[in-house]
Amino acid sequence: MEERAARAPRVAVAVVTMGNRPAEVDALLESVARQDAPPTRIVIVGNGCRLPEFAERLSLPGEVTVVELEENLGCPGGRNVGLARLREFGDVDVVVELDDDGLLVDADVLRRVGELFAADERLGIVGFRIADEHGETQQRHVPRLGSADPLRGGFVTGFLGGGHGFRMAMLDEIGDWPARFFFAHEESDLAWRAADAGWRIRYAPELLLQHPKTSPARHAVYYRVNARNRVWLARRRLPLPLIPVHLGVWMLLTVVRNRSGAGLRAWFGGFAEGLREPAGERRPMRWRTVWRLTRLGRPPVI
Repeated sequence: MEERAARAPRVAVAVVTMGNRPAEVDALLESVARQDAPPTRIVIVGNGCRLPEFAERLSLPGEVTVVELEENLGCPGGRNVGLARLREFGDVDVVVELDDDGLLVDADVLRRVGELFAADERLGIVGFRIADEHGETQQRHVPRLGSADPLRGGFVTGFLGGGHGFRMAMLDEIGDWPARFFFAHEESDLAWRAADAGWRIRYAPELLLQHPKTSPARHAVYYRVNARNRVWLARRRLPLPLIPVHLGVWMLLTVVRNRSGAGLRAWFGGFAEGLREPAGERRPMRWRTVWRLTRLGRPPVI
């Protein structure tokens, strides 16, 4: 038993919030406090906002660190700040990142996360199942194509940004979130880098994060940023022959699915911005990674 405990990874929890969901953040942190395997550390990042003293109001386990940023860096930028702070401490093996309006329903989530990483040394990412208060999982939250069963776990090509675990050693190798994306497609950029470096991604539906049902289009700039980042993603990570295929497929899907003229104009404006503006580093995946993602059920052109 002592040998098994010695191998257990040290798990931290990181939450980024804009300060506009205080009740939801309190509920999330209380669900973290109820875990039967408490986190080593909790980092809470105020993305362009001031935050209350959570440790004084709530009975939280482990060391609690609050970081307040002067400006909103977007979801990936804020998460990078939390990761940087955890690296400074140097005592965390796995970080669990949770949306600030999520809730851990079960008390064994962090323990199960630790067990999954302990059992597979090449496991880099664990994705949670996202479900609303009625237990329904939106299809866009299932990391498989088509009408996939949200309760079927296994190795996949991507993960859910709302609730997931990262191995810190993987991030040290491949790098953190693409902060310039601000939001939209940052998960794909990170997942493709992880897969190209030989790390595995597991979808674990037994790890449940309760989350209100939402639409990404609720953000005013959704269409523009979604298209811009789609182009950036392809330019950064795909072999040259696949870039026009990927973008052509998504252009067709957007035209077919979108019934809003204003939305389409914003999308094509963002598409042009993605072509015009620098995409950042170009590190395309290898062709064997393309084949690996295809065998897992999602070729990187869809």
